[in-house]
Amino acid sequence: MSRKKGVSYTSEQKTRIVLEMLKEEETLAQIASRYQVTSQTLNSWKRQFLANASLAFEPAKALQEYKDQIQSKEQEIEELQKQLGKSVAEKEWLAKKLEGLDLSNKKALVESKPETISIARQCELLGISRSAYYYKPISLSRANLQIMHAIGEIATDNAEYGYRFIHQQLLEDGYRIGKERVLKYMRVMNLRALYPKKRKHTSIHNLEYKRYPYLLSQYHNSKKQVVVDRPGEVWSGDITYIRMNGGFMYLCAIIDWHSKAILAYKISNTMDASLAVDTLKEALQTHPAPRIFNSDQGSQYTSEEHTRLLEEHQIAISMNGKGRSIDNIAIERFFRTLKHSSIYINDYRTIKELKEGIKNYIHKYNFKRFHSSIEYRKPMNVYLEAQTVA
Repeated sequence: MSRKKGVSYTSEQKTRIVLEMLKEEETLAQIASRYQVTSQTLNSWKRQFLANASLAFEPAKALQEYKDQIQSKEQEIEELQKQLGKSVAEKEWLAKKLEGLDLSNKKALVESKPETISIARQCELLGISRSAYYYKPISLSRANLQIMHAIGEIATDNAEYGYRFIHQQLLEDGYRIGKERVLKYMRVMNLRALYPKKRKHTSIHNLEYKRYPYLLSQYHNSKKQVVVDRPGEVWSGDITYIRMNGGFMYLCAIIDWHSKAILAYKISNTMDASLAVDTLKEALQTHPAPRIFNSDQGSQYTSEEHTRLLEEHQIAISMNGKGRSIDNIAIERFFRTLKHSSIYINDYRTIKELKEGIKNYIHKYNFKRFHSSIEYRKPMNVYLEAQTVA
């Protein structure tokens, strides 16, 4: 939902809104609707708030930085004044050309493969932001949510289905929808097929971040399955969506590959890098660091903060091959078990109920539920026994 024309928020108001987000008592869609701003804007406020939170304890440093910025800006102003004449001429010329054009027509003027002027500069000259140029809105109307719910159920029951198979199932179930729309919704929901076949990758990665090689080939058996013979050797992390009546929540979890114990998890209304980082920090605070950490190539895991945290603990970084979600199958199977055994059958109505339900289920999964891959023992018992011996 876009912000109403003329509505603006002060720094204090933005702070209160971000604090509401951090309480994790409402979905991002609900908060965005109540304050009439986009989810993208809320995520931007959250990142800005967290990046500058430490300044609250160092006001003198912040003041000095502010003074330095003022001095730097004064120098920039002097340089900008020299360019002002040229800039004014450009703006006046463009104003005549662009008068009366709406946003869609302005976006159509941008050359996607520029030879001279960069896309950033084109957007600047046309008076539109780069985010507006790249942004493709997805409407979360009641009908769209119903389709996304149907996609989630099909994907959970048929883990090997990609967007083409899910599209066929939706058509058979009576939905009128195109394949590209199915793919778009699967990206929003962070859904990927668990099938070892090269196909279109649905994790959203950031090209600015480094991607790392897949290191688990050394644990492959004759059937190309990953077999880790001791706890604490390999951890795996991933994020999955959880549908709610008012939108979506996201669950990030870390699993020990051998014992299948869930070592840390976090539920959030936003799927950003801080979600993955906070979950990893919690795991490292309570458990010895593993030798390898495996994840997909999503921007949450390729972010500088997440990879730096792994490197600081001397953990080797492994990432799934492109289009191979099965490379991270340990955590994918846990998510599927969680949804079938807890989320779908309980149909949680509030975020408070959801958090309590997942907390109870993970405790049951770790300490009370038998797991066939470890000879019908209980995951956390296997993990803790190995740590005690070590």
